[in-house]
Amino acid sequence: MSAPNDDVYRPSDRELLKGAIRQLAAQTGLGVIFAGLVNHSELVITEFVGTTTQGLKNLNVQPGEGVGGRALRNARPVGVSDYFDSDRITHHHDQAVRIEGLRSMVALPVLVDGRGRSILYAATRDRSPIGERLVTELNAGAVQISRELQIRDEVDHRVAILRVVGSLAAEPIDRDLIEVVRLAHAELLSVARITADPELAERILAVTARLVGTASVTGAASRADAPRLTPRETDVLAQVALGCSYAEVGKRLALQSVTVKSYMQAIMAKLDAHSRIEAVIVARRFHLLP
Repeated sequence: MSAPNDDVYRPSDRELLKGAIRQLAAQTGLGVIFAGLVNHSELVITEFVGTTTQGLKNLNVQPGEGVGGRALRNARPVGVSDYFDSDRITHHHDQAVRIEGLRSMVALPVLVDGRGRSILYAATRDRSPIGERLVTELNAGAVQISRELQIRDEVDHRVAILRVVGSLAAEPIDRDLIEVVRLAHAELLSVARITADPELAERILAVTARLVGTASVTGAASRADAPRLTPRETDVLAQVALGCSYAEVGKRLALQSVTVKSYMQAIMAKLDAHSRIEAVIVARRFHLLP
């Protein structure tokens, strides 16, 4: 069994925001949308659609300041129909907002495990409030960003485990360590299938391939005579190898139990196995699983 020798570099979270606000701008028709990431409790606004000046570029916003800072501190959306006349917010950043000519504004926090990781803004250049329907669409976008950040965090966690495994590669094999590797392998496969970032998914699968000593990310075996499982069959078998029932596998991979059973029947036929346990043993013998 080989441990990964390369990192899965986390894709740019700024690029994630940039893509999300472009999609929201096209979807909602709002003239101005911008966003930033939270770093050590401070928000830095970096991504923009529809702005015409540099007034808001790299603006630092502390919790409680303005619309976005209040949304960050309270962990809930905050909106004003006229930024400059509102007594609901502080006015630390009036000059930057005035340069851009914004009036109506809403800020939505992107939360991961209850902690603000980003703020998503939408604004207009008149006093027309941003309606409830648009806020709902913006909130759906914030939730999507949150889910992707959560997936990336989980990948970071699992890869950190694999780095530890790699550092211990020269040590005598420990069964507990092997189980940690197998758990990390199965979890990485599951998140690779649900992330919206294809580049991240490819990198995750590259790590899982190296983990089982294969030469490709599609589950192909290292031996010429090895059976070939599809990526989805590998996903299912990796979960079964952890002792998951068909119902549990279905829940983890967003599949129906009957579909999982069908995959396992196909897997057992390919591996010439007569039970789930035998299928796992054969798969490990051919280096299809760690």
